[in-house]
Amino acid sequence: MQKIKSLMTRQGLKSPPESLSDLGAIESLRVPGKEEFRELREQPTDPQAEQELINSIEQVYFSTDSFDIVKYELEKLPPVLNLQELEEYRDKLKQQQAAELERVTSLQTGLQLAAVICTNGRRHLNIAKEGFTQASLGLLANQRKRQLLIGLLKSLRTIKTLQRTDVRLSEMLEEEDYPGAIQLCLECQKAASTFKHYSCISELNSKLQDTLEQIEEQLDVALSKICKNFDINHYTKVQQAYRLLGKTQTAMDQLHMHFTQAIHNTVFQVVLGYVELCAGNTDTKFQKLQYKDLCTHVTPDSYIPCLADLCKALWEVMLSYYRTMEWHEKHDSEDTISASEGSNMMGTEETNFDRGYIKKKLEHGLTRIWQDVQLKVKTYLLGTDLSIFKYDDFIFVLDIISRLMQVGEEFCGSKSEVLQESIRKQSVNYFKNYHRTRLDELRMFLENETWELCPVKSNFSILQLHEFKFMEQSRSPSVSPSKQPASTSSKTVTLFEQYCSGGNPFEIQANHKDEETEDVLASNGYESDEQEKSAYQEYDSDSDVPEELKRDYVDEQTGDAPVKSVSRETLKSRKKSDYSLNKVNAPILTNTTLNVIRLVGKYMQMMNILKPIAFDVIHFMSQLFDYYLYAIYTFFGRNDSLESTGLGLSSSRLRTTLNRIQESLIDLEVSADPTATLAAAEERKEKVPSPHLSHLVVLTSGDTLYGLAERVVATESLVFLAEQFEFLQPHLDAVMPAVKKPFLQQFYSQTVSTASELRKPIYWIVAGKAIDYEQMLLLMANVKWDVKEIMSQHNIYVDALLKEFEQFNRRLNEVSKRVRIPLPVSNILWEHCIRLANRTIVEGYANVKKCSNEGRALMQLDFQQFLMKLEKLTDIRPIPDKEFVETYIKAYYLTENDMERWIKEHREYSTKQLTNLVNVCLGSHINKKARQKLLAAIDDIDRPKR
Repeated sequence: MQKIKSLMTRQGLKSPPESLSDLGAIESLRVPGKEEFRELREQPTDPQAEQELINSIEQVYFSTDSFDIVKYELEKLPPVLNLQELEEYRDKLKQQQAAELERVTSLQTGLQLAAVICTNGRRHLNIAKEGFTQASLGLLANQRKRQLLIGLLKSLRTIKTLQRTDVRLSEMLEEEDYPGAIQLCLECQKAASTFKHYSCISELNSKLQDTLEQIEEQLDVALSKICKNFDINHYTKVQQAYRLLGKTQTAMDQLHMHFTQAIHNTVFQVVLGYVELCAGNTDTKFQKLQYKDLCTHVTPDSYIPCLADLCKALWEVMLSYYRTMEWHEKHDSEDTISASEGSNMMGTEETNFDRGYIKKKLEHGLTRIWQDVQLKVKTYLLGTDLSIFKYDDFIFVLDIISRLMQVGEEFCGSKSEVLQESIRKQSVNYFKNYHRTRLDELRMFLENETWELCPVKSNFSILQLHEFKFMEQSRSPSVSPSKQPASTSSKTVTLFEQYCSGGNPFEIQANHKDEETEDVLASNGYESDEQEKSAYQEYDSDSDVPEELKRDYVDEQTGDAPVKSVSRETLKSRKKSDYSLNKVNAPILTNTTLNVIRLVGKYMQMMNILKPIAFDVIHFMSQLFDYYLYAIYTFFGRNDSLESTGLGLSSSRLRTTLNRIQESLIDLEVSADPTATLAAAEERKEKVPSPHLSHLVVLTSGDTLYGLAERVVATESLVFLAEQFEFLQPHLDAVMPAVKKPFLQQFYSQTVSTASELRKPIYWIVAGKAIDYEQMLLLMANVKWDVKEIMSQHNIYVDALLKEFEQFNRRLNEVSKRVRIPLPVSNILWEHCIRLANRTIVEGYANVKKCSNEGRALMQLDFQQFLMKLEKLTDIRPIPDKEFVETYIKAYYLTENDMERWIKEHREYSTKQLTNLVNVCLGSHINKKARQKLLAAIDDIDRPKR
């Protein structure tokens, strides 16, 4: 408008009329004539071009009235004037002037019209003012006042409602409707902020804030109740309430604090209850004790029930945490689905952040809570010395702890190192004392054992003993043996899934006697009395001895003095592979053996529950076997004269094993040396005195084959025990730490496998006394061997020796009526007797002073007769040491050079036997010089032996 005024002034025009009185001036406005703007009308009339032309006018033309346009244009002229440029510039200015004037003219016309409209409006306004009264305007004012009063009344009613919310809030809190109470309180606060201009509202607002804080306190108490007894409806209300407050993260922090406090309070109250109950008084001094000190006051009688209740209470806390996590997982998935359907991105991001925080907090809390549980139980475990507990009670403790460790593994995947270490300490301590007591008991059993057969059924298996029942249960390694739940489903059900709806995995259940009953014993060692009767009726003591052997003389040439041959039934009876009397081949073991097996089962139970002490347990198990083996050897196999025979009856491995056992396990000192060091005293505590055979066991009677029955029972019970250890080897190997497995392998290869090797030295003693070898030597000494003609009749010592074997066979049969003699045992006995007989024969031949070629032939005749009759008594083939005798007899015929080579090759003969051979040959085909040479060779062979 200012530009327009300025331009009109410069063109000689007046400003627009300020009022109706100025309209006359507009009428007198001079408009340039057509001639004056003839050139301008020739210009284009395009509105856009016209507007661009107006815009190109310089701003100085619209400045103040004192602006001199002519001067301004003249000053712009260049120093050198160009007529054409001046004309073009003049035409441009004229076009700008014409365009601006046309616009001013249009504006002038518009202003005139506006002035007319304003005049008409004022006129109509005056008419309206005269048509309305002051009363109408007063009515409008009253209506407005009415509306204001209605609003005020509504506000007063709202304030009155706010004043009455206290009662409703109290009712909601009593009903534990925390979300409703908080919602109501927040709405009241919002309403109060609307009416904060009222003085009564400020006090109400402060009261509402106090009420909200009170609700938060009660909400925190309600949250703490979740820790011991999770209720899904209760927890849902609490979480909704915290969500309304916008404090879900704070709620999660508080919840973990409550769980920690719940664990502490729970264990303290459980232990305190038992301590006060056992104390029998109302003394409050226990309440002031620390939990660690309180655990030391638990009595042994109440230890297990208290431990069970402790674990039950802790289970409830962990189950509540488990169900809390379940609740959040379920609601997180629901929230995710609802968030995906919504459109509030800001709210969704905030919710996702809270959800992620809660998830991490809960996952971290698993390990933290389990660590607290472990530490509390560890303190309880170490507060009492468990070494005085009975075995079953201690196993029960391990059982509970094993179940607790399973809970920990399912709870957070923990291996429960804290619990394992604490129970390992208690177990090793307990087991050392327990094992020492068991070794002393084993010595007592061995010293009172009469080595009578313990009758068990033929199908006896150690798995039938209740100590080994745990091996039949297919279960997880960390699950306790006696509480394994039966599951028909192939899917493994966790304890939390199993007991989520009710029950407790630590409930103490009474042992069912039916599960522990054993049916392993037989009547008198037979499956039935009928079998026993038929066995004795069928087997006669002399039925397996040919009649010809009962005669003093049998003709060698015809062999037909008794014409009738041996019956087929007699041969069948005689050639029994086993002196078993048709008994079912039930295992041979004693009560002591059974006790050792039961001990092994108990040891394995403990090892199976607590694998960290597996090496200690297996080491102690090996000592049970070692001591049993050593006792059998000491009672029945120790004989220094055996080693002098040079027959290798005890292998180097067996001797090494026996020496190791004696050095590491056997206490050979009669009384403690007061000057001994403490270390030596401690070492002696680990050893056991050597056992002594019961005076009731007689090993000197020839009628019983020098205690053969007892020897068989003892030796074969050891072999049976070794077989059971072989059966258990895979189970032991599975739990043995990898670094300790060489110990287990060495135990089996160096000790267990040597059990059967004890048969040779033990039964050798029987074989050495069962046959009267000295009498045979005397009879052989009376034979004349320098005969001049070949004899057709064998010597009488052969018949005497065969009668000895016949008597041995009868006694063996008598013994077999008491104890089944296994085939390996009978074979060893026969082998020993035959070997001793053959060596006695060689020794008898070595005592001969003079012998002719015919005498040597007589020796061969005697030996062949002995072999022929012996082969009818035994099934052993080939006859042991047959070549030993035959080779010695044939050596008589060797030449000097052959004999020298023969002497160097056959070192199995004694120096005496070789020397006698050379001396007897002197004069027949060996001269004195050759004799000296051969004796020198014998001396060279004998020298390293000295």
